[in-house]
Amino acid sequence: MKILPAVLLRAGIPLVIMTAVGVALLVQGKTEDGRATLAVGVIAGAVSGASVVYQIATWSLRKQTLVHFALMTVTVLPALLLSGWFALDSIWGYIGVIATFLGAGILLWVFFFVLFTMVPARRSRPRTSR
Repeated sequence: MKILPAVLLRAGIPLVIMTAVGVALLVQGKTEDGRATLAVGVIAGAVSGASVVYQIATWSLRKQTLVHFALMTVTVLPALLLSGWFALDSIWGYIGVIATFLGAGILLWVFFFVLFTMVPARRSRPRTSR
C-alpha cells in the first residue's frame, strides 16, 4: 500500500472542501462561523489522514496508537484551541480543552478497538442450526 497517496487523498478532500467553505464565510464577514469551519476542516483532514497508520501491518498496535496520538496532538488539539468553541480566559479553560481532547480520544479508541477486534470475530463464527 502506498501510504503517502492515501494520506493526501484522505486528508486533502475534507481539508480542501472545508477550507473553501471557511474562507467563503470569512469573506462574508462571518468570522466565528468561518473560524469554526476551518477548525472542522483541519480536524476532519487530520483524523482522516492519520487513520492510515492503522493500516501499516508491520507496526504494532501500540506504535500505531502512539503515532496517531502524536499526530492528533499536533493537529487536532491546536485546532480545538483556535476554534473559538471554548472559553480560554483562564487556565481551567485550557485544562478543559485538553481533558475533552483526551476523553474523546480514549472513548473513540476503545469504541473502535472493540468494533474492529470483537465484532468481526463474532460475525465470522459459524452458526449452529437448531
